[in-house]
Amino acid sequence: MALPGERLVIIVAGPGAGLKTWERFSKLDYPGDKAFLYDTFPDNFMWAVGTAAYQVEGAFEKDGKGLSIWDTFTRGGNRIATGDVGSDSYHNTQSDVRALKQLGVSHYRFSLSWSRIFPNGSRGSYNEIGTNYYRTLIRKLKEINVQPVITLYHWDLPDNLQRTFGGWSDPALVELFRDYADFCFQTFGDDVKYWITIDNPFLVAWNGYGTGKVAPGIKNDPDLPFRVGHNLLKAHAAAWHLYDRHYRPQQKGKVSMALASHWIKPSRTRRESLQACQWSLDFVLGWFARPLFIDGDYPPSMKHNLSHHLPSFTQAERDEVRGTADFFALSHGPSLSYQLIDVSLKFGQIEVLDLRMLLYWIRAEYDNPPIYIVESGWFVQGDIKTEDSKNMYYLKRFIMETLKSIKYDGVNVIGYTHWSLLDGFEWHREYDIRRGLYYVDFNTHNLKRRPKTSANFYKKLIQKNGFPQLPENRPAQGVFPCDFAWGVSANSIQVETTPTQFVDPSVYVWNITGNGDNLHSTPPTPTPNPPQVEEIRRVGVNHFHFSLNWSSLVPSGNVTQPNTTLLGYYRCFTSQLHQANITSMVTLWHHTRQRSSLPAPMEAAGGWFNRDTVVAFVDYARLCYRELGPHVKMWITLNEPNDEDDVSPMEGHQLLRAHALAWRAYDQEYRHTQGGQVSLALHMDWVEPAFSFSREDVEPANRVLDCRVGWFSEPIFGSGDYPPRMRNCYHLPLFSDEDRQLVRGTYDFFAISHFSTQLERYAGVAVYVVANGVQEDPARFDDSLRVYYLYSYINEALKAYILDGVNLKGYFAYSLNDQRDPGFGLYGHVQDEEILKTSLSQYQNIIRHNGFPLQGTLTSALQCPSQPLPCSGCLVLTKRPVVGFLSLVGSAVLVTLGLIIYYAAKRHRGRGTNGTIFSKI
Repeated sequence: MALPGERLVIIVAGPGAGLKTWERFSKLDYPGDKAFLYDTFPDNFMWAVGTAAYQVEGAFEKDGKGLSIWDTFTRGGNRIATGDVGSDSYHNTQSDVRALKQLGVSHYRFSLSWSRIFPNGSRGSYNEIGTNYYRTLIRKLKEINVQPVITLYHWDLPDNLQRTFGGWSDPALVELFRDYADFCFQTFGDDVKYWITIDNPFLVAWNGYGTGKVAPGIKNDPDLPFRVGHNLLKAHAAAWHLYDRHYRPQQKGKVSMALASHWIKPSRTRRESLQACQWSLDFVLGWFARPLFIDGDYPPSMKHNLSHHLPSFTQAERDEVRGTADFFALSHGPSLSYQLIDVSLKFGQIEVLDLRMLLYWIRAEYDNPPIYIVESGWFVQGDIKTEDSKNMYYLKRFIMETLKSIKYDGVNVIGYTHWSLLDGFEWHREYDIRRGLYYVDFNTHNLKRRPKTSANFYKKLIQKNGFPQLPENRPAQGVFPCDFAWGVSANSIQVETTPTQFVDPSVYVWNITGNGDNLHSTPPTPTPNPPQVEEIRRVGVNHFHFSLNWSSLVPSGNVTQPNTTLLGYYRCFTSQLHQANITSMVTLWHHTRQRSSLPAPMEAAGGWFNRDTVVAFVDYARLCYRELGPHVKMWITLNEPNDEDDVSPMEGHQLLRAHALAWRAYDQEYRHTQGGQVSLALHMDWVEPAFSFSREDVEPANRVLDCRVGWFSEPIFGSGDYPPRMRNCYHLPLFSDEDRQLVRGTYDFFAISHFSTQLERYAGVAVYVVANGVQEDPARFDDSLRVYYLYSYINEALKAYILDGVNLKGYFAYSLNDQRDPGFGLYGHVQDEEILKTSLSQYQNIIRHNGFPLQGTLTSALQCPSQPLPCSGCLVLTKRPVVGFLSLVGSAVLVTLGLIIYYAAKRHRGRGTNGTIFSKI
């Protein structure tokens, strides 16, 4: 499989080219393209945070500041809170600067309050005190080597301009804004290299003057939003040309307009749906981006659909607007997405969060402009304090998408701004949500700031300029030891019975996951299914793990009345595996949520709550040891009993005793003759704290591991008692001294049904991963997800062995085929036809090389001495010479006869299946 980084990005840029975005991303490597990318950003990449004046400044009437439309809007209708105080940054400049220094950002984006500088909106009302506030802030930023990125207008229009002119609906504001911009360029421009004229003109026009959801709250005029948008574009162009002609030669800065957008995906695969997605982006982003970056005019789709609403540009106006952006300033976050975008503008399609695809669309549609992400981030609820895991998740996700956009897609992203520096007034959401990296305690007198865990994460990320690849992140090269157990697991095996010439010729399929009720009183003689053994052999494994079913082998619960037919089948099957040089790993009791697998009388008598069930299980274990033990060298007593959602603490206590007694029965009665090993298999999903440097996250993670895994592992592999942390969570039974001694040490290896390298607590214990897999659509025979998963997981297993010193002894892929375990199989099936999936070839190749050897070196298969095939029947003949010989001859006859009947009947029937499916991821 080609690595994503090796893709060659070829694109024809220009209007309409963005339509190819959806098709391109649907064809990328899956799931490799979704994998975490360990890499760093380009040198001089701009790392920033941002705020908006009305959200954080407060002091809404102090030192001569005039009212803004948000001061008025929050006092009308059903509004509850205001931004009168916000985060009180006006009085906490030093605290904000200290926070910026702690983060280590290179740039700080903030907005100027137009009404703090010009209280009534015009130069004649100039306020020196307000201007000095920004001078002081810029000076303090320079002292800590943080460059200002200044927004001239972030939605807080002087209220006087709204009352006098009707706000942005009047073209008079174009010249008023130009004059305001002229003052700001002249006053602050020597220290500013990046200017944003207007933030999110779509939201201002559509939601301020169309839906009325934000200030100034005007609605019910369908033409008004488009007139407002028209004036916003002309106001921006006027400010850009002013800077370009009079200030750029000396100040060397850049000017743009911050454009916001959602991302949209098709609800169907039809081309009409893709075109609708393109229209949606045209209406939201293209409304302003196309005039600025292409031809000074609106997108054709808007002109076609809104001809009676949309104003027209004269040729002179088009020339004035076109090209008035020195970079593409992109805003991406909840201010627009998922909250304020109208359903009508989705054109029946689906809105999603995907920054990477949006960046690529901009690259394609607007001829690869330099993109500065001037706002990005998400939010948490207002009651969340400093542990903001959701905020950190989205921060990490969006930055990762930005990195992939640069490295994989060739997008020219020059900077990233996380929004925001600190909690504040969140516009129409007021204080219901928080977006800051710094927690602001709004109940304290001085609005104390405290860094959140997301702030620490962002700080470390900036220090490293991304996600540099560490040794443990790189794919490992090396091989496993020569005696490594390569295996494949199945929940159960398909049991077919083939009759002798003296009995009914019907073919039966045993329900080995049921309660045994469907077994016939005089069943035919079973023989193993030869193609199944051949399936296993072809994988190239040397171990096979499958489960027996107690309720089928001993339906009555009394081992003196076993199902001799089924028992004979398993005896024959394990013998054939042994002859094929494949070691059997057999599970005695397979816990599933759907069925208990207990014999019906045991289930009726209280299941595992009844101590008699424990005694009966040990008797059942002895039966299996005695009858199958000559061919089985690895036993699992209990499979995944540590399911706290389905197993109570009291049941768990009894299960521990059952395992311990079964282990000791083998140890004392069978080990010296059979030489096998016994353990139990625990389900293990590794849990890591979201923030490793936060004790409040580390402690819960450790507690989860203790309660899920330590529940069974600590009594057996450790102290002989439950973990102390678990006793704090549950009312657990007490171990008597006798039980503690009984349970402790009853293992020969550590078997887990998943993989984790973190097993230091039981260092040195032999570890087997006895079931590990991922579910994929059974119809996908080119199962790329499983291919990727196998490579990645086994490579992580190699790291555990090489780097961490884990005594890893074996790995078992789950599962053999889709017939028994739909969606997990290495083999697929279409009716009677067996299909070899791509993942099977992948696994075979890894086994053949015993891992991932360095190129140019001998493979481990050549370096390791070959193991001689076992003598067929030798073990049986050694133990029971006469009976063994007769059994061998009889088996040969039965197998031969069975093969003849099997292949004769195969044309007229399909294979029946029964089984219980459970997830292994």
